Amino acid sequence: MSTNQRASDFDVTGTVQVSCPNSVCAAIRDIYAQLYPGQSFDTLAQAFEYFRQLFVGEAPGYRGCDTVYHDMQHTLDMTLAIARLIGGYEKAHGPDEQLGFENATLGVVTALFHDSGYILRDDDDQSINGAEYTSIHITRGVEILSNFLPTIGLAHLVAPASEIIHFTGYEKPADEIKTDDPRQRVVGQLLGTADLMAQMADRCYLEKCRDRLYSEFVLGGVAVHLDGEGDTKVAYESGLDLLKKTPEFFKRISTERLDGTFEGVHRYFTDWFGGKDPYHAMLQQNLQFLAKILENGDWSVLKRRPPVFTTGGESQLEDTQSMVQLRLKDIQSPVD
Repeated sequence: MSTNQRASDFDVTGTVQVSCPNSVCAAIRDIYAQLYPGQSFDTLAQAFEYFRQLFVGEAPGYRGCDTVYHDMQHTLDMTLAIARLIGGYEKAHGPDEQLGFENATLGVVTALFHDSGYILRDDDDQSINGAEYTSIHITRGVEILSNFLPTIGLAHLVAPASEIIHFTGYEKPADEIKTDDPRQRVVGQLLGTADLMAQMADRCYLEKCRDRLYSEFVLGGVAVHLDGEGDTKVAYESGLDLLKKTPEFFKRISTERLDGTFEGVHRYFTDWFGGKDPYHAMLQQNLQFLAKILENGDWSVLKRRPPVFTTGGESQLEDTQSMVQLRLKDIQSPVD
């Protein structure tokens, strides 16, 4: 399956179904078998199973994933991406400089739960959607990791996981993220890189920004909010406005994060794929397509309708957009 023909829930190579935990688990098992022959994958398999339970609503105390952009597919896609980056890093370094199996395990388990903070708990009675926790979802994810890792014998990874997860968000400045082992900081940089590049290389990235990410930004108070004086502050007027600002966003994150904080570790995709980088290629394809739309103003070409991988299924998108309309109405007509 070529990248142009691949289904909407397959990775950039068209070979792994990134909406399926078992498929991604098997793909990463194969990668790690090449990198670390003889090492048991059982613990990571347990992490994949708990991830599945958490996102589909089977984990005790949690309701399952209801965020339409940060859904199961996004997490699995970026988890596969970090495994490949780790593979490229190991290929590019000698035995004494490699990350090693334990740090490779750290990368995958943190990736699996990096957005788990969006998932509503049973006692989140005041919340209608997990996107409302956008600004603190990393901190909530740390809590889930801290509770889960000891149950699979990885209590010693709680501290580094609780730090490097912050490379995927903005709750803690990069210079405040501390690790005892410099290799764990590299894992964090790989984690943040995988998170950004996997989502921007998604075949339906542009449609998902317009139809899903904007909705989450509204519910999370990112797109529009009332300030302390009761005035409305607007960052994104609509899903289309979000797309119009995407080229500038990519320029900024390329400078500040991908080639800044993350020190250009995206280059290890090339090492893994033998001289090619399908993530960068697809990301650039998305940006070039967006540039053409911005030039001619024909937004009708964004017509893909990718499936939603949340507990609410296809109806979740419609429900979320209804919540957004109510939230915008409340903001525009605040109660005195």
